[in-house]
Order: sequence, then structure tokens, then C-alpha cells
Amino acid sequence: MDPAHLSNQHRKDCIMTKRPEIITDPLTNKGTAFSHEERAKLGLTGRLPAGVETLDQQAARAYAQLSGFETDLEKYIYLDQLHDRNEVLYYRVILDHLSEMLPIVYDPTIGEAIKKWSRDYRQSRAVYLSIDRPEDVKASFETLGLGPDDVDLIVVSDAQEILGIGDWGVNGTDISVGKLAVYTAAAGIDPARVIAVNLDVGTDNEQLLNDPAYLGNRHARITGKRYDDLIDLYLKTASEMFPKALLHFEDFGPSNARRILVNNRDKYRIFNDDMQGTGAIVISSVVSGLKVTKQNFADQRLVVYGAGTAGTGMADQIHAAMMRDGLSAEEAKARVWLIDINGLVTDDMKDLPDYQQAYARPASEVADWTRHDGKIGLQTVVEQVKPTILIGTSTDHNAFTEGVIKAMAAGVDRPIILPLSNPTEKIEAMPADIIPWTEGRALIATGIPIDPITYNGTTYHIGQANNALLYPGLGLGVVVSGATHVTDGMLLAAAEAVASQVDPTGAGASLLPDVSNLRASSATVAVAVAKQAVRDGVAKPKDNLVQAVQDAMWQPVYK
Repeated sequence: MDPAHLSNQHRKDCIMTKRPEIITDPLTNKGTAFSHEERAKLGLTGRLPAGVETLDQQAARAYAQLSGFETDLEKYIYLDQLHDRNEVLYYRVILDHLSEMLPIVYDPTIGEAIKKWSRDYRQSRAVYLSIDRPEDVKASFETLGLGPDDVDLIVVSDAQEILGIGDWGVNGTDISVGKLAVYTAAAGIDPARVIAVNLDVGTDNEQLLNDPAYLGNRHARITGKRYDDLIDLYLKTASEMFPKALLHFEDFGPSNARRILVNNRDKYRIFNDDMQGTGAIVISSVVSGLKVTKQNFADQRLVVYGAGTAGTGMADQIHAAMMRDGLSAEEAKARVWLIDINGLVTDDMKDLPDYQQAYARPASEVADWTRHDGKIGLQTVVEQVKPTILIGTSTDHNAFTEGVIKAMAAGVDRPIILPLSNPTEKIEAMPADIIPWTEGRALIATGIPIDPITYNGTTYHIGQANNALLYPGLGLGVVVSGATHVTDGMLLAAAEAVASQVDPTGAGASLLPDVSNLRASSATVAVAVAKQAVRDGVAKPKDNLVQAVQDAMWQPVYK
């Protein structure tokens, strides 16, 4: 049989019995853990030092080597090289030190690695689909030799809007690779059953276009019909070749991200973490907050400061939750206010992006509100609206001023305040300021890790609204259930499952769980998502979903 038609496991079994090149394949390489008997059987005699190590010993050595590097970027490069040598050892090191490793293998360190990706190019773990060669899309996937039952997850990015650093073209490939690494580390998605994809549609980053080392297409970003045709071709080809795969979209530009999701979510098994995942983890924070305030979503008034893809996605999720709690679509819309660089979003503004139009306030409603430089600013909106929830996704450092926060606290007894921008130099306000400004009444989650804060004898634990708490478990739930679509109900189930892991009602309690126990958290989320998929009619019932989730989680151990 042609190896291209063998399953992953069958291919690995063939490799294990017939090829000394096993040590060059990261999926099968055990390095110094190969026994002398295995070395003789596999044709590895003399290819490795005499010592035979356990995985524990290898992991201890790898972590010691890693700890010898001074910068996170150096540690990222070391781990990337380990990833390319030995998949099991790579994930064992990450899982042994999960809280420490996540910021290195993904955000924020990956942003620095992306800026230097072409210059430091080492090896590729991705499939590259060029807008200049759409005829190669199917052939590109065929080179992997994977059949229709061999893929659970594909992460794709066109790298237009990366982690606050913008457009990085083909350099953004590691966004897809890194996202998959988190899926595996956090939820046990089998790394042999995933694909990373970069859509190279050009770049508007002049620094890259003028860099002799740049490896991507050297032209401006293609937009319009050619772009949409490539997206359609990708979705059609990927779903036909790998019909069981969840198609995860990451770091697309705001208008593209929303349009692609809205136009295709009913046709394909598609998920956008920037919109849906970010919105759902915010829902988790709010669900926890409402346990303290003893309200429901229909009682809320929401102000979002920073109305891009993420901020609008959060508004979408909370709007949907308001409707589930009894409001009509129009009633829920009337409880949402968006603010962007031009101030409060109103319907008389020209050239509003499509993703903001749904929430634009009637100009007549705010005609007599105070303006500065022609804009209705954040503090004015807070004073007028008396929001129960304030979300920051603006990267506008210190935008949540003492005046803004005190206006929040004057309007409601327990304001939910979520300054989510990262890194630290971009956060809208620090909890160390918000807590005294609200006399300890604010319910806070942030986009960055925050150490506990003591105020008036109470120690406040600040939860980090990290998408890694949610999307890996969501993906695992989709894989286990075989869900044909990702529904709003499944997103809410994931959010509630995250929130269920903490008791926020104690003095100073966190709204969200810590990432240190991420595998257990992801399993809890996966079960909730799989059950909801059945209730929503997009998956068939299975016996004992709890055990099915445990059985599906890949473990970093040598076979």
C-alpha cells in the first residue's frame, strides 16, 4: 500500500520497524531513551551514546539546559529546536513546567520570534498556501500523506493582526504552530493529527518587503475577490480532505475575521479564537462576577473600550447571553456601547467597519453628551451609562483613569472591570490602582498575570483572562463529540465550565482559575462542550463522555 494512504499510527509502526531514520522524525524519535535492544532492531547501533535514559532523566536535562538561557527568546528558540527533534520530550518539558512555559512557547515571547522569523529561519512545521498559486492548495496538503481520518485540527493564519504587533506576513507562521502547541499541552490534542497553515497573501509591512531575508510573497496584501476566493478554496479543500478537522482561524484582520466567520460558520466546522474564544473567556469572567452580584446577563450594561475584532467579539458573546436571559435582539443591543479611537461609536460616523455597525448608537440619543475634540470619550460614556461591565481591549495604557474608575464605582455597587490589553505597558489600568479607587468593590480580571494584592487587610487574587483556559478544551470537546459546527451554546458551555472551577464569592477571590492545572481544566471544558454539542443537535450522543475525553487526551510518553 502507498504510504500516503496509511493512517498515522500505521505509518509510525512501519517507521518503528523498518527505518533507522526514526531518530530524525520528531514524532518517533526517543533519542537516548532507545534501549540497546531497540537500537539493534531499528538499525541505530552506534548512532547514539552508550547511556540509556528514562524520559524523566531526559526532561530534567532539557529543563536544565533551558534554564541556562538568559532571555525568553533564547528559551523559545531552544524549545523550538527541541520540538523539531523530539515531540514527546518537548511536551513533557512544557507540561512539567506549564505556567512557566506557556508565555515562552506562545504569547508574549512568540511576538519577538515572529519579528525575526525569516532571518532566523530553521525548519518548517507548516503548510504554506500562496495567493499567487491557488492551484497548489490541494497538492500542498497532499504532500503530508494524511488521509481523511487522520486530522483533528488545522490552525490557519494570514498573520494580518498578530498579538498587538500587526501585519507580519509569512513570518506569522509560528502563530499557527504555537497555537497547536498550546492545544496539545493544555488539552492533549494529538500532535500527529494537526496541521499548521500560513495563508501568504502578501504583506503591507514595508520593513518586511524591503528585507532581503524575507521569505514570503513580496507584494502588498491582496484584498477583495482574490482574497475571498483563496479563503473559499482553503475551506472547501481542507474540509473535503480532512472532514473531521476543526478549522481554527487565528490573527486575521478585524473585517476579514468577522466576515469569514459569519459567512461560513453554518457551512463548516470553523472557530475563530480572536472573536469567539476571547469573547467566551470574558463571558467566564462575567459569569463569575454575576455570582457575586447575584444578577443575570439581562441586567447588565456593557461598555467596550477598543472596538476591534476582540472587543466586538466580546460584545457579540455578551449580547447573545443577554438574549438567552430573555432580552430581544434590540433590547440587548441597547445595552451595549462601543468606543474606538474616534470615541463612542454612533450611526452618523462615516465608513464604520461592518463589525461595529450593529452596535452603533443613534446619534440623536447622545446629541447633548459632552464632547472633547468632537469625540464622546470614555469618562462621559461611563458617567452617562453607569455600566455594570467595563472591558478594555484598546492597548491604550492607563486609559481607565481614576476618574473613569470612580465613575464606575459611583454608578454600581460591584462593577466588573476587565482591562484585558497586554503586555503590561498596554494595559488600561493596573488592579493595584483599581482596587483602592473602588474601595475594594471592583470585580477584576486582566489580560496579564498579576500577583496578589493586599488592601485593607484583604488579599485580592486577580484572574488572568487567558484564552488558553478555554479554547484547548473547546477544541477537544469538538474532536471527542464529532460536532459538525461550533454553536453559541457550545461557547457558553465552555465559558460556564471555566467559571465553574472557582468560587468567586469569597473576599478577594479570583474570577478565573489558574493556568497551572490546565489539563484538568481543559478536560472539564471538553466534557461540557461535548454535552452541549449533543443538546444543540450538532453531534450524536456518546456513552460516558467523561471517559471518552480522558481516553482522547494524548500523553507525552514514549510508546
